[in-house]
Amino acid sequence: MIKTLVKDSTGNLPVLIAGIVVALLALTALFSPLLTAYVIKQDPLAMDLDSLRVPPGKAHLLGTDSKGRDILSRIIAGSRISLAVGLAATALSLTIGVLLGLAAGYFGGAVDAVLSQIFDVFLAFPSLLLAIGISAVLQPGLASAMLAITLVSWAGFARLVRGIALSLREQTYVEASRALGASSARILFRHILPNALPLLLVAASLRVGGFILLEAALSFLGLGVQPPTPTWGSMISLNRAYISSAPWTVLFPGLTISVSVIAFNIIGDYLRDKLDPRFQA
Repeated sequence: MIKTLVKDSTGNLPVLIAGIVVALLALTALFSPLLTAYVIKQDPLAMDLDSLRVPPGKAHLLGTDSKGRDILSRIIAGSRISLAVGLAATALSLTIGVLLGLAAGYFGGAVDAVLSQIFDVFLAFPSLLLAIGISAVLQPGLASAMLAITLVSWAGFARLVRGIALSLREQTYVEASRALGASSARILFRHILPNALPLLLVAASLRVGGFILLEAALSFLGLGVQPPTPTWGSMISLNRAYISSAPWTVLFPGLTISVSVIAFNIIGDYLRDKLDPRFQA
């Protein structure tokens, strides 16, 4: 299936470009310490009071910020935080959502009624406001940002998995397995979950970009990873006062966030068109 998707994407220019962007983002996040030390040769934490808000040029390709720090090196260093939060929050929220969604959809009855009410409570709150509330209670940091995004996102996955489990639990192969004495755990994880994986892959790919944007929003508000660790959201927040006199200090981090989110959304839309039967002709 993966080979087929890769082959099909080569004829789709936006998807191909989005795939290249995501691959470059992943490589940048993985090798960010080496890139800043040996390629850019700029310390993302080093302040230079003699080079405050220097425009993009030969010495600093994307300019410097309000404290004289190289913007390109900080964007590269911040990619690790953004991608880590996006992927980790997706994995954690997907895991919680799958487990609770399978239980609600398969067992039904009182289990479904109680869990569905819990899903509805979490889904009733706007994601950003709930994440802000959770982050404000916890001590700001990387773990807090991941936890806050996970807690506001798992219910959406759970609701999706519940619907899939409800439709699959009455299928003939599930009834046959149950008649042969298969345990509930075996039926859930050997029969129902594998058939739900394509839709879960689509849902997860569509959420990564949103989680990156949510992390940037929390960092912008000072509720995410704390300075001096560079994050894209905090770079915008710390330099927003200079948006008129030194627009590059805000423009380049903002463009990085936008391009990354758009790339993940394009890939998510492509996977939805290919894997979700509801969107197939």
